[in-house]
Amino acid sequence: MGVRSAATKLHISPAAARRPSFLPIVTIAFLCSASYFVGVWHHGGFSSPSGSPSSVSIATAVSCIGTTHSTARPRPRPRTTQPSLDFSAHHATAGGAVLISSAAAATRRYRACPAKYSEYTPCEDVARSLRYPRDRLVYRERHCPAERERLRCLVPAPAGYRNPFPWPASRDIAWFANVPHKELTVEKAVQNWIRVDGDKFRFPGGGTMFPHGADAYIDDIGKLIPLHDGSIRTALDTGCGVASWGAYLLSRDILAMSFAPRDSHEAQVQFALERGVPAMIGVLSSNRLTYPARAFDMAHCSRCLIPWHLYDGLYLIEVDRVLRPGGYWILSGPPINWKKYWKGWERTKEDLNAEQQAIEAVARSLCWKKIKEAGDVAVWQKPANHAGCKASRKSPPFCSRKNPDATWYDKMEACVTPLPEVSDAGEVAGGALKKWPQRLTVVPPRISRGTIKGVTAKAFVQDTGLWRKRVRHYKAVINQFEQKGRYRNVLDMNAGLGGFAAALANDPLWVMNMVPTVTNSTMLGVVYERGLIGSYQDWCEGMSTYPRTYDLIHADKVFTLYKNRCEMESILLEMDRILRPEGTVIIRDDVDMLVKVKSAADGMRWDSQIVDHEDGPLVREKLLLVVKTYWTTKEKDQQ
Repeated sequence: MGVRSAATKLHISPAAARRPSFLPIVTIAFLCSASYFVGVWHHGGFSSPSGSPSSVSIATAVSCIGTTHSTARPRPRPRTTQPSLDFSAHHATAGGAVLISSAAAATRRYRACPAKYSEYTPCEDVARSLRYPRDRLVYRERHCPAERERLRCLVPAPAGYRNPFPWPASRDIAWFANVPHKELTVEKAVQNWIRVDGDKFRFPGGGTMFPHGADAYIDDIGKLIPLHDGSIRTALDTGCGVASWGAYLLSRDILAMSFAPRDSHEAQVQFALERGVPAMIGVLSSNRLTYPARAFDMAHCSRCLIPWHLYDGLYLIEVDRVLRPGGYWILSGPPINWKKYWKGWERTKEDLNAEQQAIEAVARSLCWKKIKEAGDVAVWQKPANHAGCKASRKSPPFCSRKNPDATWYDKMEACVTPLPEVSDAGEVAGGALKKWPQRLTVVPPRISRGTIKGVTAKAFVQDTGLWRKRVRHYKAVINQFEQKGRYRNVLDMNAGLGGFAAALANDPLWVMNMVPTVTNSTMLGVVYERGLIGSYQDWCEGMSTYPRTYDLIHADKVFTLYKNRCEMESILLEMDRILRPEGTVIIRDDVDMLVKVKSAADGMRWDSQIVDHEDGPLVREKLLLVVKTYWTTKEKDQQ
């Protein structure tokens, strides 16, 4: 890693920093005088931190004025590694006065949380989880804090934190100071998961069931199912460890969603994210997984310790829900190949054989076909439709009225999610997908078949083009996009149809596409049909991830969406928790809202600046560009 620069500023390109001519500014200022006074009487959405009505009139004036840019003197940032982040656009009057400074003057300054919260996960808090039942690991599910329990402070980075290594080096190496846990290096030493090397962790790519490395293990799977022709793009890894399976699938253009609980394997998901691999905290317990039906081309369990044969096959039934028609389920580890390993697993032959027979029975009840069992790996395939299945089976029953995409705190049920109807036995239920990368841009079947309310094929094509234009604008005004490895882990807080992620598909990064639960939840199915990944999320609650997960956060109209649902402060504090030091935030919203957001953000050790919409200064929607400054617990304690 390079030497830290003396400053952390987001750099705006000269083209975006041009000053508008004097005559248009005077004209616009004159025309906006009336709207200024009208704006004083109107106040909605989040209340500003200052509580002052002046921020409303300021915002009204800003919405009518062009954007000017100047270069502010950089503030020193200790031990920075990234190039200087320089963004200093200011909304100005015709005379050049900065309009947003008065709102910032009364900004609340948020204190740092104590150092013990450096790995705080609000909805998977270890202490809170002990209040809940241990049965079926319910206590490891999401249990978010009540309003009175919320932290109102900034979650700190640990002392010595350094920016992660850029991809692809990060797949194999990470800084020890960023995730200071040695438990896995001891517990999994013989399995080659992870080892300490001085001030670094190294990830050799090993695993419990792939002692020769993840690459060789995936090659073995590739002999059983097609991993190289683009027909398999999205994958689910249950009980992922440090996500080496997902990490090595990326070189094959397969994007895996890996999840594991926050449990005794301390920080396993955190290690995955530090490596630049998609992952979330999650567990198969009582709630449905937060993914839509028919999402994944492939699901995988490598000694994930999930009791697939228990509870009437409930967990396999849930995997069936999220698997696409014709999708594959891969199982390695107990009980597969038990005749070879039963002594090492310290279980009896009879017990292991009974478990395998029970799993086989559940798979048959789902109408899955066993493709092959070779060595340590067994593969099943879900049928392309349920035309023959409905007549050949009785138990478990098909779900009658349950929404297949309803997952937010929805309980799993021992019923099979029915596939869409087909006209003949050879048809793929819900429509066949194109192979990757064609599926990224063609109209997804859920849209072409009219199952997404209010979204037509024409609207999808227009949305794809719109986000290409917007991402070009982002890259024009934020030069960090040009820096190789600057952004790896990216979050879209309101993904819609996945257009933002699709526009970045050729960049060396991945995007976690979150669809808010208060919007059209069926859109997440479109995201997956495009070959992208994501999850549902209520932004009034914490996200199931560790602090310092993302390099870049994109928030399109998130604050307008939640303005009557929860506090702006809660969303901003959660964004700060999951954003890495020196990470970037792009917030799109109405300028009135952005001024209020900026006023709060300025008290969070963020450098922020409002800049114009891609269509020019007269558009009310604008961008708030943010960089989180570098600081750690050690620096805070020395103040």
